Amino acid sequence: MLKLTCFSIIISILTACTVPEQKDSAPPVVISAETVKDATPYREPIMRAGNRTPYVELGKTYKLLPEVKGYSEEGIGSWYGTKFHGKKTSNGEIYSLYKATAAHKTLPIPCFARVTNLDNGKQIVVRVNDRGPFHDGRIIDLSYAAAIKLGYAKKGTARVKVEALDPAVLPTNHTNRRYFLQAGSFKNIVSAERLRDKLQAETQQTTSVLSSERAGFYRVLIGPFTDYALVEQVEQQLIASKLAVPRLITE
Repeated sequence: MLKLTCFSIIISILTACTVPEQKDSAPPVVISAETVKDATPYREPIMRAGNRTPYVELGKTYKLLPEVKGYSEEGIGSWYGTKFHGKKTSNGEIYSLYKATAAHKTLPIPCFARVTNLDNGKQIVVRVNDRGPFHDGRIIDLSYAAAIKLGYAKKGTARVKVEALDPAVLPTNHTNRRYFLQAGSFKNIVSAERLRDKLQAETQQTTSVLSSERAGFYRVLIGPFTDYALVEQVEQQLIASKLAVPRLITE
């Protein structure tokens, strides 16, 4: 019996070790380059989320650039797709392979950049909201849709030029951007509602309880906000009053 048990454990370990890692790929839906729209540039504050510096990834240390203005670099661009679709980016947003977004190792996020395919001259403006690519020689990871627009999705990589847009010359209004503060997550809806009522009374801000993606969990959210300065004000208020240490969520 002992030998059989040991044998079963060894088989389980070997099986676990041989489970193939999920590979990135293109979506099953065909995307036309004509339908891919540039990101709309606007001025927005640099968030704390996703901007820790220095940071370590795959054993290598990276230090963020002090500012966006003036950044321009040529190198290899790649793309990422279904493996990351629907998952959180480095600043807490949800990655969509259908939007004009990108990942960069050292640019402060979020920011906007113009990317040019040096092999065919095609361009796109993307919103940088993620970290990567952590491969030697690659300077930017575009969403799959952005790579379609630049004409290198099938090839996988291309020689590109990345130019950050100066935030000082961008418009400040962008009505589509909304912020929330998640103040807690509970299995018990009564506990979630109790915190909701307390936070709403304390902050005088709209507070709600939403079912989490994981069944049986309830998230307490304050917002939506459209003014990021107000987000930081409420965040500091919650921390100072020891009611919560909230997490930023953007849409």
